[in-house]
Amino acid sequence: MNELIRTEQVTFHYPGEDAAVLKKINFTIEKGEFLAVIGSNGSGKSTLCKLFNGLIPHFYSGDFEGTVTVCGQDTRTSSVAKLSCHVGYVFQDFENQLVQARVLDDVSFAPLNYGKADYLQRGRRALKIVGLDHLEDEFVWQLSGGQKHLLALAGCLAMDPDIIVIDEPTAQLDPYHAKEIYDVLKTLNEQFGKTIITIEHHTEFIAEYCKNVLLLNQGAIIWKKTVREALAEVDLLTELNIYPPQVAQAACRLSAGEPVPVTLDEGIRFFGEKAMQHADDVRSEHKPSAEEPIVTFEDINFSYKRMDRTRVQILKNINLMLYKSEQVAVVGNNGAGKSTLMRLITGVKKPDSGILRIGSLSVTATHPERIADQVAYIYQNPEEMFIDDSVRKDIAFYPRERKIAGYEAKIDEILDQFHLVDLQDKDSRLMSGGQQRRASLAIGAAMEPSVILLDEPTANLDMATRKHLTQFIVKLKERIDLVMIATHDMQLVSEWATRVIVLHHGQIIFDGRKEELFANPALMDKAGLFPPQIVKLSLALGVKPVAYSVDSFVRRFRKEGSKWQPSKISQTK
Repeated sequence: MNELIRTEQVTFHYPGEDAAVLKKINFTIEKGEFLAVIGSNGSGKSTLCKLFNGLIPHFYSGDFEGTVTVCGQDTRTSSVAKLSCHVGYVFQDFENQLVQARVLDDVSFAPLNYGKADYLQRGRRALKIVGLDHLEDEFVWQLSGGQKHLLALAGCLAMDPDIIVIDEPTAQLDPYHAKEIYDVLKTLNEQFGKTIITIEHHTEFIAEYCKNVLLLNQGAIIWKKTVREALAEVDLLTELNIYPPQVAQAACRLSAGEPVPVTLDEGIRFFGEKAMQHADDVRSEHKPSAEEPIVTFEDINFSYKRMDRTRVQILKNINLMLYKSEQVAVVGNNGAGKSTLMRLITGVKKPDSGILRIGSLSVTATHPERIADQVAYIYQNPEEMFIDDSVRKDIAFYPRERKIAGYEAKIDEILDQFHLVDLQDKDSRLMSGGQQRRASLAIGAAMEPSVILLDEPTANLDMATRKHLTQFIVKLKERIDLVMIATHDMQLVSEWATRVIVLHHGQIIFDGRKEELFANPALMDKAGLFPPQIVKLSLALGVKPVAYSVDSFVRRFRKEGSKWQPSKISQTK
């Protein structure tokens, strides 16, 4: 194997920061590697990867020490333009990389600007590799989120780089399109010889696709290991708030000292065909309520007008009744209509036809400002919730403007409940992703609505921060009648939801308990959904009722009380 990247004693400080974000970094990356860079939020992962195409030190100012060599070139003396011929970079906010109106023009943009005579051929070849060649004449804004992500990747491939860096490839995608991205990356690695570097929080994708893992903590490299060696470090990873695959977590807790499985297939072999019949889990209930519904959809249809004046149907014949104390998860592929469904409840969007009510209030006939007294919408991007220069002012904005009596005492209570007291004077936009999510939830709670709607609340967060955030979502139930979440996070659905609504091409194809959904693989496949790994393991082992978390799975085995011995697993990857 040939060395493509070498870092030697690299240290980097951002301006105004006391601590270095990278500290004496030393490692190499060989040709043909499929490397996952892991670490908790703020560990320096994205900063590290910006070394490889010269964004650091050329575009990001700061104190840079050490040497980075990429394909034989010193990044300090090579331009970003020159390095970008060797390193393609797909950013976490990949839509910012899409700069042309039509698909073929966008994918061909880089080679055209580099003066490549065959820029169109390069663009078409890249589209074919990622499976978008049939869409070359489409407008970019007509693509789904997954297709846009693939288009950003294709734009890098058009330059035929040696190395592809992709930051959080699964963060904004539904499970189906997340797997699609990784399948393309696997093809690029194995068939086209590309070296792949991915920043990833989902260790189950790492186990299935990657070859090596680089662990960062507080800007320092802890180790670089093979996938099997890395993900078997369950105790260390958990201590650093990185969650190994669920099968590895369960095996580590049940069989100390044994080599643990890291993939689902290995987990099935490891645990064997031992059925566990103890019903020690609380099953979610979804029963028709005798109470009046809080939100009612009757024959709701919604569409929007394209540039060519044709209409695109987003929601079709939606009929729903949502009740007090429900924890409702709305799931489905990108573009299924999840966010649109929730925005209709706010009154910001109006349906083409049908009746939509909050209690007895007609949403169609009511101004959104009045609906805001009952409904709070928490945006996917928390920064859209921040309008002032401190956390406290952001949370207080709504009750202050509505002149709610005694609101200051309520703000104190909410700051304490959401663990924001020490951050109340900080600018919300300068906080970490997890802190921003907490602040956005607190803003919603301060509005004291009867209904709160959360759009992808766990997107772009590491697994530890997701788990922490889930605890705060649960706290909302203490203040609010109905919590409704649109999400791709099936682990959140598994552990939190009491009712699941599945949207597919704008129609409801399932509305009920998660137990019924996860037990219907044909429906899950149709909707492009994948259960959490522990649910898949439970189903494969015949666990009844299914375990929806690692804790419940482990309780079953311990309660069984038999002298279970794990099967030996293959140590190959």
